[in-house]
Amino acid sequence: MTLTFYTNPMSRGRIARWMLEEVGAPYETVVLDYASSMKGAAYLAVNPMGKVPAIVHDGRVVTEGAAICAYLAEAFPEAGLAPTADERADYYRWLFYAAGPVEAAVTNRSLGVVPTDDQQRMVGYGSFDTMLDTLEAAVSAHPFIAGDRFTAADVYVGSQVMWGQMFGSMPKRDAFLAYGARLAEREAYTRAAAIDDALIAKPA
Repeated sequence: MTLTFYTNPMSRGRIARWMLEEVGAPYETVVLDYASSMKGAAYLAVNPMGKVPAIVHDGRVVTEGAAICAYLAEAFPEAGLAPTADERADYYRWLFYAAGPVEAAVTNRSLGVVPTDDQQRMVGYGSFDTMLDTLEAAVSAHPFIAGDRFTAADVYVGSQVMWGQMFGSMPKRDAFLAYGARLAEREAYTRAAAIDDALIAKPA
């Protein structure tokens, strides 16, 4: 088994790093820089988008943070991060909600894009406030996004929520802060953050 992880410590690669640490399987890290190697021919052969993260598991490429979380949960079932039958509906619903409406709404808002009332019918998230209210209700319903236990969906949804609180792209609502605090207690989260923070601090 070979597992290679392509990332930059100041990117969404931190989501995949957290998931890899939760899984506990050995992996090789390839750190790319935005100016050259991320757009170089070697990496474009892995991900033609020239974006991170990406993983290559036994020759198979997976990109996109949510897909990487779901894939690793299934590829390493012993970690217990894939959903049970009872968790499956909420697991997939909120995993893809975070990757779709949440990501789009936060990105558009950061770019100063505010859909008009008519345009809200076209965009998947409707309005930023509707997206937030829906997300708040989701993280308030149970201790974790799919129920009473932590799953791979929490890695992705939780990253969106925690970054939103950290960088001010989401308002600091009590439900978001409480959810993020629960996730920050994960040993794998702390371990992954330490690895990426050390890479950031490392002299070029």
